[in-house]
Amino acid sequence: VWLNDKPLKQDLQQLLKRPVRLANDANCFALSEATDGAAAGAQVVFGVIVGTGTGGGVVVNQQLIDGVNSIAGEWGHNPLPWPSADELPGPACYCGKHGCIETFLSGPGMAVDYLNASGQSLSCSGQSLSAVEIVALAEHGNKLASACLQRYEMRMAKALASVINVLDPDVIVLGGGMSNIERLYSSVPRLWGDYVFSDHVETKLVAPQHGDSSGVRGAAWLWD
Repeated sequence: VWLNDKPLKQDLQQLLKRPVRLANDANCFALSEATDGAAAGAQVVFGVIVGTGTGGGVVVNQQLIDGVNSIAGEWGHNPLPWPSADELPGPACYCGKHGCIETFLSGPGMAVDYLNASGQSLSCSGQSLSAVEIVALAEHGNKLASACLQRYEMRMAKALASVINVLDPDVIVLGGGMSNIERLYSSVPRLWGDYVFSDHVETKLVAPQHGDSSGVRGAAWLWD
């Protein structure tokens, strides 16, 4: 945060003596996957980063949309839509509010949800269970972990349905560590239909083609 309100771009250009273009990781990810990745050829693409945080980027006709406030795609700091009674007011978020999508769908968010539901705070290593460990437990039939993963899927379906209702993208591409949960690509589209304001949903949910390299590739595409 010490970079807040600092002229980073101008300082870099002065030091490097050349033009510089900047964008956040989610925007670069979305641009990469929309240009020559999993969503290549799609008119409207929403790229999602779900890892330690939750971010997003919007690309239309292979052009990155920043927005007048430079926050286009920042769905993670909207409240979780259609919350159940036990999801209110929601976990505290670093932004100062409660119940942000990020607090539910980030990796740490899943870990907190499992902890709250199970009361089991320690793994064999003495650390709180990570999202990776919870998913592994679910795959081996652990009921608490399976229930946690099902809640995660429903929350993602609701959160992405709200994006579809506003943006109506052709393709949504998942990125970040949580995108490695393979069942999301079948379970979430099966669930989001109840929350999308349409009789049918054509939007596709896909895994990234370029994986962790998409952020760097998207930064290069800023010069296209």
